[in-house]
Amino acid sequence: MQVNKVVIISLLLCLPIGAWGVIAPEQMAASVLGFTGYFMVGASWWWLLLCSCFVILAAFLALGPYGSVRLGKDDEKPEFSFTSWIAMLFAGGMGAGLLFWGVAEPVTHFENPPGGISQSAEAARQALVITNLHWGLHAWSIYGVCALVIAYFTFRLEKPPLISTPLRGLFSGRSSEVAATTADVLGVVAVVFGLAGSLAMGALQVRSGLTSLFDVPAVNSVSLMVLAALFIMYMISTLTGVEKGMKLLSDINMALGLAMMAYILVMGPTSFIMETFVTTLGSYVSQFVNMSFRLFPFEGLTQWSANWTLTYLIWWLAWGPFVGVFIARISRGRTIREFCMGVILIPTVFSVFWFAVFGGAGIYIEMYGPGGLASVITQDVAAALFTFLDYFPFSSFLSIAALLLIVIFLVTSADSGTFVLSMMTTNGNLNPPSSSKILWGSLVAVITAATLLAGSVDVARAMSTLGAIPFSAILILQIVSFMRRLRKDPSRDKSAPEEKTAGEVPS
Repeated sequence: MQVNKVVIISLLLCLPIGAWGVIAPEQMAASVLGFTGYFMVGASWWWLLLCSCFVILAAFLALGPYGSVRLGKDDEKPEFSFTSWIAMLFAGGMGAGLLFWGVAEPVTHFENPPGGISQSAEAARQALVITNLHWGLHAWSIYGVCALVIAYFTFRLEKPPLISTPLRGLFSGRSSEVAATTADVLGVVAVVFGLAGSLAMGALQVRSGLTSLFDVPAVNSVSLMVLAALFIMYMISTLTGVEKGMKLLSDINMALGLAMMAYILVMGPTSFIMETFVTTLGSYVSQFVNMSFRLFPFEGLTQWSANWTLTYLIWWLAWGPFVGVFIARISRGRTIREFCMGVILIPTVFSVFWFAVFGGAGIYIEMYGPGGLASVITQDVAAALFTFLDYFPFSSFLSIAALLLIVIFLVTSADSGTFVLSMMTTNGNLNPPSSSKILWGSLVAVITAATLLAGSVDVARAMSTLGAIPFSAILILQIVSFMRRLRKDPSRDKSAPEEKTAGEVPS
């Protein structure tokens, strides 16, 4: 593997934090929580405004004059089938998160609503609307825009698939090289910490599943053994390549996830779930604009916004370079309009339905059934899914299937993350060498282990958002460069205004 500046600087930034977490996990956890909390509370308006602008931009790109521009040559066809493409989007983007929070988040907001009456009908309705805000259009718009920028420069303009590529047209001389290196390094750091935090949450959930099924003790040593098993699996998968390992695992994921969701829908309170879906979808659409720009300065709930809404939004920003590069890699040949519909609209509707099934059934258990889910979630949020499955027939079989699904989702996320890190540190090589994959896969495992030693989901979430805070500036510069270049694309709608030649980005 060729060692370059991006590799060296990224390692110098990431390795000390990993070592710190292994040597002094409590101290590292307190520092990470303090750092992320300070930026979320102090700049809450900025994060909400920035992420809402991603939604507006995505809508403009899909419906405006650039929708017919193809991410590749004008006559190029998509590399993957539509079904496999959508499956890989979920597997790489948020599959493990949907399982982790599918029951836990709606029930948590139902039990502790922001400014409402606990366990009321309104709390139930708003619990799912809030959850949809966190997992819907905002999340997938961030992913979509990040991916569009990379896909356009890579496949349309035949440039290297690097975070820095769009920035090179904005600067000249020495400053261009400095900006490019900074962008790539911040992108790598954001991916490493975002992936490590998400893997840590997944490992904690796998541990809870093993505890529920086999009475395995919920201790750090078990978490580390789970991580070791995941490491072996995702390294095997990433070394086989996207076309084989990732595609196969993603197709299995999608089939198993749909089967589990269908089982809960049929065996659970079906009518209640479907009414919940229709009601909360309507509420989400009708309240979307208000929620997209709503903080709680008058209610004194700024900390709630930081702990939930802003944590999620920055989490998606942290995963933006990783999921963006990966989605770009699998989206060659699609038009911008098709891309936005597939990457943003379809996953959003699916996520709303997913939370209506799992979260709706969980709230039904609390409102009309035996209850008990909320108290379990308060004690150990990672155990929520498996406790929830105990209320259904063949619960042991369901828990085993859920455990398998979580593992596969984690493997595919780590697989795609390792692949993207390798691309980003080998000058955009679409088929990076195995040595690079081994290096970054191992580093992610070390930092995940450090996060697990802290033993807290809150620390894992904070770790996920750590790299996104400085990376947000790079995203803005990327978008500026992308829009300037897109305005000159020959395939755009001819009614689109021409770009002036001043400050032209070279093609």
